[in-house]
Amino acid sequence: MKYTEIKDKDVKELQELLKEKKMLLFKLRAKLKTMQLTNPNEIREVRKDIARINTAISAKRLNG
Repeated sequence: MKYTEIKDKDVKELQELLKEKKMLLFKLRAKLKTMQLTNPNEIREVRKDIARINTAISAKRLNG
């Protein structure tokens, strides 16, 4: 997910997306602990997506 995809959404949509990504991160970490995760780089990507969403939310709150 790129920042350009996120910046056009409103705060409500971003918060829902953030909630989904946090649940996905939780599930990926659980799979990692039980040795079921095949690609550990997925965790890194989800963490970066969460950071991008948080950045977009902060920018929206500062601008409007």
